[in-house]
Amino acid sequence: MVIQDKSFASEELLELAQVGHRDPVYLHDKVLVLNLNYVPINISTLKRSLILISKGKAEILECRDAAIHTIDDDVLAPSAIRLSYMVKRSYKKGPCKLSKKEVFLRDNYTCQYCSIKSNKMTIDHVIPRKHNGPNTWENVVTACSPCNLKKAARSPDQAQMKLLREPKPPQPNPYRLLQNQRLRDEWKVYIPWDC
Repeated sequence: MVIQDKSFASEELLELAQVGHRDPVYLHDKVLVLNLNYVPINISTLKRSLILISKGKAEILECRDAAIHTIDDDVLAPSAIRLSYMVKRSYKKGPCKLSKKEVFLRDNYTCQYCSIKSNKMTIDHVIPRKHNGPNTWENVVTACSPCNLKKAARSPDQAQMKLLREPKPPQPNPYRLLQNQRLRDEWKVYIPWDC
């Protein structure tokens, strides 16, 4: 993709791109996407962010020490972009949609039986679906494979296993998408806590 107009970049950023880059740049690299009011709304790919910038739907806030070389031009590799329009997101209308990813985020990728933390987790129904256990926030927890196999189709009491905490719907949080992510140094300006 060629971006003809470099007006979105400041002179400092252009000079930085001409110096060269230290890190290799890949189109699947992560880019922080901020709403018009500077609240993080997504972590996107470099390819998607370049498309948003070229269509005028976003502006670059932070750049990496790198440029993407195209046939006709050198394009700055953004690290953080801000949308030029407001995306309305409702965080006050109860919990988010129940999904595997959201359960893992709620439980912080921690097994709710043995407290092991890992990226390779499974979903466990406290009251098994075999016994008509509902697929709700109050009945679904994160579990490691050994604990899930040990519990099998039994209740925690029958399996003599205790939950770390009672499952409940997560509180609305616009910054949940940043949980368990490796945050780049230049993103920390836009995040309201110390990482």
